[in-house]
Amino acid sequence: MLNIEEMRAGALEATTFLKRFGNEDRLLLLCHLSQGEYSVSVLEEITGIQQPTLSQQLGVLREDNLVKTRRDGKWIYYSVDDPKVLTLLQCVYQLFCPKGKASS
Repeated sequence: MLNIEEMRAGALEATTFLKRFGNEDRLLLLCHLSQGEYSVSVLEEITGIQQPTLSQQLGVLREDNLVKTRRDGKWIYYSVDDPKVLTLLQCVYQLFCPKGKASS
């Protein structure tokens, strides 16, 4: 039998994690970042999310440790930092991205 306190702790962790995906812009950014590392300017171009919204949402993702950054000269590159993000996005992709409509 499952321990209700352990289940409650797991439920709290899961809901906290899922809330991070509750923003369309953040979900779109994570979908693209699941395919690889991108600079801010490329993310702006491929998502259509403009500054300052883009910087704000990337900041939220970074504060939540879902993405990490790498600096190369004057460029900052973002990539997924939490493997749970990739697992969840695979499920989201299968459920909500009809075949033939996805790009990349």
